[in-house]
Amino acid sequence: MAINAKSSQDFVPIKEVRDGVIILKDGGLRSVLIASSINLSLKSNDEQLAIINQFQSFLNGLDFQTQIVVQSRRLDIRPYLMTLEERFKEQVEPLLKIQTKEYIEFITRFTDEVNIMRKTFFVVVPYNSNIIKSSEKIVDKIIGGGSSAPKNPNKSIDTASFEEKRTQLDQRVNVIISELSRLGIRCTELKSDEVIELFYKTFNPGDISSGIKLE
Repeated sequence: MAINAKSSQDFVPIKEVRDGVIILKDGGLRSVLIASSINLSLKSNDEQLAIINQFQSFLNGLDFQTQIVVQSRRLDIRPYLMTLEERFKEQVEPLLKIQTKEYIEFITRFTDEVNIMRKTFFVVVPYNSNIIKSSEKIVDKIIGGGSSAPKNPNKSIDTASFEEKRTQLDQRVNVIISELSRLGIRCTELKSDEVIELFYKTFNPGDISSGIKLE
């Protein structure tokens, strides 16, 4: 019995990334924002309640679907250790040199024993989105999996259609950025290379190299 092998691309509903916008095979668009975080534990009870109420109002005020994705990755400590090594070599004071070496050894042992995780927060803004099932994986959440495939997924979206949809998408992006800024959360829209890097690291979780950072 013949088996029709499919490539991994057949299971990913992304057609292309153009000007930072993800174009799906069904013609839908997605913009990905990287967002800062708020440490509620450092706030008073009244401040915590105010922030939660503001966030609730923000969600209730949206007239389109929005996906919030939290990505946890092991922190890459290697650049920091390299910086310490350089300082160790440049250090001329014997005592400080010893202390620097001991600190490097402590950090190395500690990170070997404990996985230090770094959380990154993304807000996915869709246009022509479909309902996302809670059981889907992070990749499906970001790209809006579950949408029906178009009749001709290889057909390129024309410039006029893209710009028209992009205008609508930009309006939604601006709403998200504006509303979250009221909560003290900064958002930046990912560029094409950053979007590609995000998906590369999502599909290659073993790569712990430094990821996307909020400017």
